[in-house]
Amino acid sequence: MAFKIYVGGLPYETSEAELTDLFVQHGNVESAKVIIDKYTGRSRGFGFVEMPSEEEGKAAITALNGSQLGGRTLTVNEARPQEARPGGGGGGRGGKRDRW
Repeated sequence: MAFKIYVGGLPYETSEAELTDLFVQHGNVESAKVIIDKYTGRSRGFGFVEMPSEEEGKAAITALNGSQLGGRTLTVNEARPQEARPGGGGGGRGGKRDRW
């Protein structure tokens, strides 16, 4: 199973290729994903990198946490599992209510 790393503080113009290039200096990279805001289409300033081994991942974290990229300080650490979110919305009646 891949070792997943959180990368925060990314410059908004960072591409997934640039993120891969940053981490490949410290080991093999299985995937790199910059998170994009679904409404604006812009980067949200963070992403995730998957490396094949915990050893490579921890070496990358040690080397890159607190480093600078594009004038911004990176926060690099082991990604936490995504928390379950409550599902769906209530809906409700909407519109006017009949009055008695």
